[in-house]
Amino acid sequence: MRTSLCTDAIAMAIKNRKYPDKKLIHHSDRGFQYCDPKYTTFAENNNITMSMTEQYNPY
Repeated sequence: MRTSLCTDAIAMAIKNRKYPDKKLIHHSDRGFQYCDPKYTTFAENNNITMSMTEQYNPY
């Protein structure tokens, strides 16, 4: 999966948020596309708190 596809998808989600004044947390696995500085910078610039699993364990 390319980082640009993930960035495009989250940009669309931001644009269509039902509650734009609420805090947004994005939880994901440790996929490369979500760890890419382009993606994390985009998220930070849009006030999104990043959350990732530890050691590939979702619990």
